[in-house]
Amino acid sequence: MDVTHILESLNDPQRQAVTAADNNVLVLAGAGSGKTRVLVHRIVWAVQMMGMSPYSVLAVTFTNKAAAEMKARIETLLQIPVGGMWVGTFHGLAHRILRAHHSEAGLPKNFQILDSDDQLRIIKRILRDYQIDESKWPAKQAQWYINNKKDEGMRAQNLDAGGDFNEQMWIKIYQNYEQVCNQSGLVDFAEILLRAHEIWLKKPDLLAHYRRRFRHVLVDEFQDTNTIQYAWLRLLTGGQNKIFAVGDDDQSIYGWRGAKVENITNLEKDYPGLEIIRLEQNYRSTGNILNAANALIEKNPNRMGKKLWTAGEDGEPIKFYTAYNEHDEARFVVGVVQQWVQDGNRRQDCVILYRSNAQSRVLEEALMMESMPYRIYGGMRFFDRAEIKDALAYLRVISSQLDDAALDRIINTPPRGIGEKTLQSIRAIALKENISYWDALVFIIETEAVPARALKALKKFHELISELIVVADDSALDELLVTVIQQSGLVEYFQKEKGEKGKSRVENLQELVGAVKEFESDDEPTDFDDPALQDLDPLSVFLAYTALESGDSQVDPDDDYVQLMTLHSAKGLEFPLVAIVGMEEGLFPSERSTYEPSKLAEERRLCYVGMTRAKKQLFLTAAEHRRLYGRESYPTVSRFVHELPGDIVVDVRPRAMVSRPLTASSSGFKQSSSSQPFQIGQSVNHDKFGEGVILSYEGDGSHARVQVNFYQVGMKWLVLAYANLSQA
Repeated sequence: MDVTHILESLNDPQRQAVTAADNNVLVLAGAGSGKTRVLVHRIVWAVQMMGMSPYSVLAVTFTNKAAAEMKARIETLLQIPVGGMWVGTFHGLAHRILRAHHSEAGLPKNFQILDSDDQLRIIKRILRDYQIDESKWPAKQAQWYINNKKDEGMRAQNLDAGGDFNEQMWIKIYQNYEQVCNQSGLVDFAEILLRAHEIWLKKPDLLAHYRRRFRHVLVDEFQDTNTIQYAWLRLLTGGQNKIFAVGDDDQSIYGWRGAKVENITNLEKDYPGLEIIRLEQNYRSTGNILNAANALIEKNPNRMGKKLWTAGEDGEPIKFYTAYNEHDEARFVVGVVQQWVQDGNRRQDCVILYRSNAQSRVLEEALMMESMPYRIYGGMRFFDRAEIKDALAYLRVISSQLDDAALDRIINTPPRGIGEKTLQSIRAIALKENISYWDALVFIIETEAVPARALKALKKFHELISELIVVADDSALDELLVTVIQQSGLVEYFQKEKGEKGKSRVENLQELVGAVKEFESDDEPTDFDDPALQDLDPLSVFLAYTALESGDSQVDPDDDYVQLMTLHSAKGLEFPLVAIVGMEEGLFPSERSTYEPSKLAEERRLCYVGMTRAKKQLFLTAAEHRRLYGRESYPTVSRFVHELPGDIVVDVRPRAMVSRPLTASSSGFKQSSSSQPFQIGQSVNHDKFGEGVILSYEGDGSHARVQVNFYQVGMKWLVLAYANLSQA
């Protein structure tokens, strides 16, 4: 059989991976080495050359965007529809299993998926219902505790507090949270995987069925798997089925959210005879960028080991700029982008990366000052906007009256005279009788257990939802949504909101109607194409889609904006020009990681990931003086900069001799008297020249002169007695 179409575009290591025997395989794929190509071509090879059915392949990745890209490439190469194939995210595939086996999982057929915001609302309600002091046991921390335990595969009943009172309280909150979710037919994201894993443990016949079905299991980004994901994969593959894992231990940067870099290093132990293939040829970056990244990551211990290289040019050296402060840093980076654009390039090919979201403020100010369009990548996705969540909450209650979180959100949105006292009555009855909010509401109406005015408002709300439930049975999904947003009063409510914000909210609701129409008419394959899921009603399917849709791609390729994002958000992306700001000790690497070797290693991997996003040009910056989180600091340059080869890093501005205010003994410049309020490196304001940074002093007393680098007009020498400088 002619295999040219499968192999001709691959290099030797890629071909070795794609054509490997039906064994356990780990492909150590360096940044920009073509791992998606290898995964796709391996699937095609398995189908066409190993005789496997496309429906016996299960391929797992971490984002909907990556899964969609894989499906499109597979369909092109195989020339067959891929709708029935199991290619998706961990959560998407586990969700399919729960939908197909909801009874075995102990879930109602139309169970709802909680997002992070609704999960937090439920936890806050539990703290309130059980009179738990939120100042001692914060809801956010309880949310982290619950999700962390689920990611580790642990239920509340399996936890032992060991006499620790605080731990006892966290377990109690976890237990009550589980009870509320089970009663309401709700699952959070961590629950999806945990429950799918538990089904297989409790139902050996079901596990055997899936083991027979999925003979070929492929996993992308293996270094990002957590405990329950790895356990799920090991259970599915068992002793018979083979795993084809693609990953890079050098790009494991999500330890803070449960990812275990040990999973990729443990594969050899857990899968005997594992074949390891390294992809080291990089098709993205220049030689200098790769050499710098290699030198950096080699400082990490316990690596599996590989070295990126390119057949392309060495390219430009890495440029490092030492700024006076964060404003100077921002202006320098904006100047770099301006020069890039003046040279005939697009703004969207530039990205500014930072360790902390708080760093974006000064960068945004500098961009706005130069009228430079920009976008924050990873901002609020469409389905997370408040008005969209309100509309979806109505749909969720229509779909399932057990959904307490959704009902709690909409019962007085828009305001309809159902106050907090009435809500407390509903919650109290629901808690006491162990019933849903909806049933508690019905009980109050039937027994007239609240004052007449509140009773009238509750009856009106009950009638509204009851009517919408009837409409749902006889209407298309888009027609139902139009009815919901009109009859609920949401459109009228937001139209009354002053300014552009209210107009924008109404437009977003209209866009949601458009999204529903597009969803209904979409012929593209989805995770609901499995025959076992075909009996789900369209409303349940759409609600699941909105919950699982991750919004990975938020930038329109036709929009020419400079992109700003955190280093974590940049994973999987690439840009011709990359600027990483804040390369300082205490910021990057973070202060918390300095004394913990494992966290410091992850910070170094994060820097490696950031550097390898660059295709042509890489700029690194640090500030000698920085205001951040309301504090001032005089940081030293990050150790990561010092770990780069000196022969391929160019200092745009020579680094200062010191990194804190100068004194007479430490500077060649004569410092002013101790009563002088200004120090070298300090930001100051001038009535005419604006804001600037003090560089040096000369002279004493009334004859003292100060050199200031003003942001608008450049360098100036001023007589201090007449300059009227003020602290910025």
